[in-house]
Amino acid sequence: MRGGNGNEGNGDERNGNAGSGNAGSGNPGNGGRVRELAATGRGVLVTGASRGIGRAIATAFARQGDRVAVHSTGRQADAEETLAALEGRGHVLVTGDLADPARVEALAGEAADALGGVDVLVNNAAVMVPHPLPGTSYADWQAAWQRTAAVNLFGAANLSYCAARRMIDDGRAGRIVNIGSRGAFRGEPDHPAYGATKAALHALGQSLAVSLAPHGIAVASVAPGFVATERVADRLTGPEGEQIRTQSPFGRVAAPEEIASAVLYLASPAALWSSGTVLDVNGASHLR
Repeated sequence: MRGGNGNEGNGDERNGNAGSGNAGSGNPGNGGRVRELAATGRGVLVTGASRGIGRAIATAFARQGDRVAVHSTGRQADAEETLAALEGRGHVLVTGDLADPARVEALAGEAADALGGVDVLVNNAAVMVPHPLPGTSYADWQAAWQRTAAVNLFGAANLSYCAARRMIDDGRAGRIVNIGSRGAFRGEPDHPAYGATKAALHALGQSLAVSLAPHGIAVASVAPGFVATERVADRLTGPEGEQIRTQSPFGRVAAPEEIASAVLYLASPAALWSSGTVLDVNGASHLR
């Protein structure tokens, strides 16, 4: 960890009580008093923030005066670039593979220590490995599912636990925002593990929204459609680009900043009553 910019924890549980905050009774660790969530000046951890949607989210929070922990798994140069471009002070770079539960716990602590606590967690990091069933070997199928689930679902679940556990113990109201996907609803034939884990991430968010509400923690998800990021630039400029753009009646795909604006709202004090929602941000390309 160091002050600088990426994309892609553990309470003591005994007799139903996690750590010092009686999670079973819904009382925070400070005796029932929960500090209100501020509108700015907060500590925000964004996973997978080295580029693309994660970079846009980190930039948006920093612009409004929050301190941001930029997480990266391996794109060090991109992460440094993101961090260097953030407005304001107090930002930090944290690194680590989200598929490693021990590393997840450690980076949650590093972010909290550097920011003076994490008020907002954005689970943005994701793995998207092509593995269409008809053309994929069983070994490759297994590998794709295991890696995708390890990051997209288990990594997000573990980091949510670590961040929320600290919020509860500190008596700190907070927000968790998950970056899901339109693919959770319309299917991902070439990336079935991606679609399935994003659907599971939506469900995780709704379960946590109910569980964490007594602690002043709201949880919501954003389900983007196709977004113009570095990862899919070749598809947009290639033969299928026009077909992708016409999925939306607006005739284009989203900019990362449009996803960031939705995240910014769901992380705000005004969005408390939106806890549990899955917000479609897909330009009317898929209606449900």
